[in-house]
Amino acid sequence: MPEAVDAALLVFILAVVMSYVYAFVGGFTDAANAIATSVGTRAFSPGQAVLVAAVFEMLGALTGTAVALTIGTGVVHTEFLTQGAVVAALAGAMTWSLITYRFGIPVSETHGLIGGILGVGLLYAGVEGVIWGGVVPVLLAIIASPALGVAGGMLMLLLVRAVFGRTSRATGVAWTRNLQRLSAIYMAFSHGRNDAQKPMGVLTLALVVYLGAPADEVPLWVILTVGVVAAMGVAVGGWRIIRTLGMRITGLDSAQGFAAETSAATVLQLASQAGIPVSTTHTITSAIVGVGAMSNWRSIRWTLVFEIVTSWVFTLPATILFGFVYAALFRGILG
Repeated sequence: MPEAVDAALLVFILAVVMSYVYAFVGGFTDAANAIATSVGTRAFSPGQAVLVAAVFEMLGALTGTAVALTIGTGVVHTEFLTQGAVVAALAGAMTWSLITYRFGIPVSETHGLIGGILGVGLLYAGVEGVIWGGVVPVLLAIIASPALGVAGGMLMLLLVRAVFGRTSRATGVAWTRNLQRLSAIYMAFSHGRNDAQKPMGVLTLALVVYLGAPADEVPLWVILTVGVVAAMGVAVGGWRIIRTLGMRITGLDSAQGFAAETSAATVLQLASQAGIPVSTTHTITSAIVGVGAMSNWRSIRWTLVFEIVTSWVFTLPATILFGFVYAALFRGILG
């Protein structure tokens, strides 16, 4: 019995550590989305953008827990899961994120993590263990968030042109560059409110499964520590993704950058209020494509866009598979 208890404790510790590793990895593979356009348009220097993202990412993470609860307890019934399942879900999500990061392709950490949780849930409990009421809104958001990103980016750019269209070019650039600094802050804050809550949800799931902690609340210490670690991830990495979104899809000016960030951040805020985990990657990438196409559709590197969208299509099935395989391995090792 003591050996079994010790093994369970070790797996619990591993689940906690991996939750923080996931928060850190998410910082440099996903949170970079929040500052990519402001770097690409030179509204911020890279150092300034990283500092802004780190601070407001953490502040956004402190403003709510609805998304964390959806991730932690709203995808698979927790009574079917073990600590090994939590570790397997994290491993499945991070494997896909790091594979795509290697090629500088931004993918959805949201759908990667949900796919990992679904994979382990299917192994441990089958289809009956899935909470479809929590999963279906996320699946619908896979379609809705890119569409809203494109439409919102286009509408916001039209509004910016209507307001500044009759001003001199120098005046327009000065105003929109300052506005983009504000929109970058808004974007980083919104990203923290939605995406930084995902590792909080996994850590909460570990506490529920091992300690029997309440499933309807996220402890304050979890919110604070995960927010800090996610901010550290932004500061350490993210340059591949920044280059892809901020410079490679299309050349952006400050008006386009402001329009893309504002529309994407608003989609994230609405989803966070509803407790729906949506993809920052999907919304900001789609908004960039929308504003770029409004100016000159030939300026879009459509081959790169196709590669990114293809990676999105494969994210959920790939992470479900990875989560399932890792869960099988852990169950074989731990019994």
